[in-house]
Amino acid sequence: MYDTLVFIFSLVVSIAIIVPLTGGLVRFRANYNPKGLQLDAEGGAQPHTGPVVSSFFGMIGRVYRIEGWAGLYKGLIPTFMSTFLITLFLVFVVESPKPRHGAYNAPEAGVLGTLVYSTFKMIISLPTVIITYRAITTPHRLPYFKPMYSLRILLTPTERRKPWILYLTPGLMAAQIAHISYIVIGLGTIRRILLPELSAPGVPKMENISRVRLAIFFVLVILSTSILTPLEVITTRLAIQRNHAASGFNSVSQEEEGDAEETTEYAGADEDVIGLRSEEDPYLGLVDCAKRIVDEEGYKTLYRAWWLTMLGGVIGAIS
Repeated sequence: MYDTLVFIFSLVVSIAIIVPLTGGLVRFRANYNPKGLQLDAEGGAQPHTGPVVSSFFGMIGRVYRIEGWAGLYKGLIPTFMSTFLITLFLVFVVESPKPRHGAYNAPEAGVLGTLVYSTFKMIISLPTVIITYRAITTPHRLPYFKPMYSLRILLTPTERRKPWILYLTPGLMAAQIAHISYIVIGLGTIRRILLPELSAPGVPKMENISRVRLAIFFVLVILSTSILTPLEVITTRLAIQRNHAASGFNSVSQEEEGDAEETTEYAGADEDVIGLRSEEDPYLGLVDCAKRIVDEEGYKTLYRAWWLTMLGGVIGAIS
């Protein structure tokens, strides 16, 4: 009973901390800030007038200023549900006596086992990731206990009729698989070669680990940030890009009558927290997304909050 209470308490505390940080990260990476001029209805050139946020903490401050605490905890329910279900899966299905804290760590598995486990975990959690990211970036206030109402706002009629179309979101699965493969096959293999002690059962002893090899591995992990961060930014952009049955519809006016119902805005919110790219000109895939981000916003956009990716990689490398 005591262990259960401790587990529940730690889960609640971790979610209370993670949700605002994740929300800030998702919005920071999703914010569309083109560097060029745009055309108005008459064909005249206009500079982009959307929000310009240059830092992760600046985005968190902006969310709090415009939407308050409720805005910081957007995505709370889907985050809690996904965390709870994955935890139950690990406890009752995997039954691992040794906790693993890395994003793509299968309990006591080799490279192939970790790859299969991580891919399976990604597949079953992908719809939740999409819904969570959209819940975070929507300008509308979503009630905590009206899931069907929220889904009508977050999903297009096509996605509600055919939920499996979420898996066909252009480039999203490719970005996720590339991210998993690089970490599991690339960094995972290098770690097993350079630091076999960390993969052995039990707690490794520092005196048995080569400091030179450990330093080399950490350097490789840090350099991997240049590959992993763009994949994470692209994943964010593609996850919030909704699937329509026909082109020519944006996130407010959709392709079926009755979909754009009345929604509640945040009190005093006379400006959007972030700018979103028009769905009338969607990204066509992973490569197209990367190319358009560079062309429209500059290559620095692909490296937003790179230090968080690096920090996560270093923590995951020793877990």
